[in-house]
Amino acid sequence: MKKIPCNNMTHRSSSFIKKATALLLTTLLIAGALCGCTKKGSNEAAQDSGSSAKEVTLNEVAHSIFYAPMYVAIEEGYFKEEGIDLTLVTGFGADKTMTAVLTDEADIGFMGSEATIYTYAGGTSDYVVNFAQLTQRAGNFLVSRTPVDNFNWDMLKGATVLGGRAGGMPEMVFEFILKKNGIDPQSDLDIDQSIDFGATAAAFSGGQGAFTVEFEPFATSLESKGDGYVIASLGEESGYVPYTAFSAKQSYIEANPDVIQAFTNALQKGMNYVSSHTPEEIAKVIQPQFEETDFESLTTIITRYYEQDTWKDNLILEEESFTLLQNILEEAGELPKRVPYADLVTTEFAEKAIQ
Repeated sequence: MKKIPCNNMTHRSSSFIKKATALLLTTLLIAGALCGCTKKGSNEAAQDSGSSAKEVTLNEVAHSIFYAPMYVAIEEGYFKEEGIDLTLVTGFGADKTMTAVLTDEADIGFMGSEATIYTYAGGTSDYVVNFAQLTQRAGNFLVSRTPVDNFNWDMLKGATVLGGRAGGMPEMVFEFILKKNGIDPQSDLDIDQSIDFGATAAAFSGGQGAFTVEFEPFATSLESKGDGYVIASLGEESGYVPYTAFSAKQSYIEANPDVIQAFTNALQKGMNYVSSHTPEEIAKVIQPQFEETDFESLTTIITRYYEQDTWKDNLILEEESFTLLQNILEEAGELPKRVPYADLVTTEFAEKAIQ
């Protein structure tokens, strides 16, 4: 990729099968009851009634600047160019996004690949397959209450850190990094998991914790208010992890290969734009998707993601990255057995998109 200068601690190892079963039961119980917010770019208006554009509903796990290439593809009209009339719905959680896909409320899901692993291992017959990877780094950052020079992870020993939900990808990546640096997440520090996602920054501003693990825009917001200082990138520390990917049911992919290819082509155009433009240019394009974020903050956030190599230059989900993901899940006690890469990943559409 082109560079520019510039929540309570719980026992988790025995819950996997229950989790998979609960997800399937939830699928049946809440089908049709999903609630999301629809956002469409100015270039994604509905097609004329006589158009042959294919209507596609995409359910995203969250609406985040972390996913900038997708919003570039929306705002630059790349989906429209590929003959897709896209409806974007925010699921507010991987469980809800996965349920939307399994119950045909959504054609395509955008979430962490671990959700596809859980449903496959849980015995879902028409399981969900990953066909395009977007982010290759974790998107959260370690924030300190005071500036820290020459940070090392041993500084967290004995400290209270505001963390994420037990079993959630942000928390699992954080604990994976701690273990990699010889720190026991259970005994060497106090990870407070009692605070809801999205509320940890406010709690930190209110005086809770010496450190907090934050996604954007919360990390930048804490810095702008003088309440915290970004001292480490979990994305850089964890390595190349397939943090988010696009996926669909086997049956949908088999019945609609042309749609999946067109969708992937549009995404690749978004990736190409991001890899060849500055953060300022990217921020200008996706600003309509984030009207609540001022341009300066938006540019700062995109720059931070840009510099840590968040986005690939292609959409191919490599086996090495998928293996690392399973390593993280296994160390967190969320994966009792390995699942086959060949079953849960197809690279044919991503490979054709770059040809």
